[in-house]
Amino acid sequence: MSERPSRTRALRLGRTFAAVAVLCALPFYLDAFWLRIGLFSMAAAVGAVGLGLLSGTAGQLSLGHAFFLAVGAYGYVWLAGEPGPGLPTSVAAVLAVLLAGAAGGLFSPVAGRVRGVYLGVATLALVFLGHHVLLTADSVTGGFNGRSVPPLELGGFSFSSDSELTLLGVPFGAEERLWYLGLALFAVTWFTARGLLRGRPGRALVALRDSETAAAVMGVDVARHRAAAFVVSSMYAGLAGVLLALAFRRVVPDYFGLVLSIDYLAMIVIGGLGSVAGATAGAVFVTALPLLMTRYADQLPLVAAPGTDDGTVGPTEAARYLYGAAIVLILLFAPDGLHGLARRLRARLRRIRAAPPPSGATAPSPSPASAARAKEPTP
Repeated sequence: MSERPSRTRALRLGRTFAAVAVLCALPFYLDAFWLRIGLFSMAAAVGAVGLGLLSGTAGQLSLGHAFFLAVGAYGYVWLAGEPGPGLPTSVAAVLAVLLAGAAGGLFSPVAGRVRGVYLGVATLALVFLGHHVLLTADSVTGGFNGRSVPPLELGGFSFSSDSELTLLGVPFGAEERLWYLGLALFAVTWFTARGLLRGRPGRALVALRDSETAAAVMGVDVARHRAAAFVVSSMYAGLAGVLLALAFRRVVPDYFGLVLSIDYLAMIVIGGLGSVAGATAGAVFVTALPLLMTRYADQLPLVAAPGTDDGTVGPTEAARYLYGAAIVLILLFAPDGLHGLARRLRARLRRIRAAPPPSGATAPSPSPASAARAKEPTP
């Protein structure tokens, strides 16, 4: 009985190590365009996991996720840059994540007492307020033109192209170096979020989502757990904002608008609410689709190349139409998202493999030796 679970764990570990090895080897083979797609996808996955914890697990609707990404991105730029304190970039990155968590903590009393569409409207106000502050606080944010992002340095190693670095004959620029930073941050996000979901806090949040009354009867502090979920989600968003700023190398206010918040909602709906793997899959889909359509716009029908004005649909708008249609299809045919669809497919394949042979199939006839052994001795 114990052999089968151990074999399953070994297979799972083998698949994990194989996936990690492939991801670590990709910078040696991919060009900068594909590495940028991977970087943006990893940053989006970190933020989507945070929103998935808040909306998918705790059942709290939030339209203000872009605000906390902006706090993380601009917090890092101001803390590490000039004008600003000019702190070491590693310290500035940690403080930017904590600053996003503090912003979520200031809003947590509202999140602890309001839910549903009312919380969504309240968080929507954060996006408009934050966008106004980003445009008017020129000394901190740089105004409409934004600010350049100081490259991150860890122990004297710079995640930029300023210094030359070659590994196995492959020149490592900013994209290659940031790839491994993004992998490390995403791994931290993956394991901490899964540990949170599998522990007592995750079970308490699921109980809150299913029934507040039942959760309160079981001893769950409703307001405190709601507020804590909002703070944790804000910190994940701040971490995603820091990684996005490093990948873009310049932050501008118009990026952190309502459209970005809607994109993150699309990520967790398409991937599957309450699932870390689903949030990751949805983030990759929503992030990579417009970039790929922009790259191959001249080869796609009914899609205009960027910069042209011939009445056709641009690649960004076409990508939004496509993942909008994907949301409709997911809600109609797979309400638990891509993760639930993949889980059902795996379960179906296991049932097919474990199914007995058809009843009409004849059993193999025994060999003569076995037939002779089955006979009883004659008296």
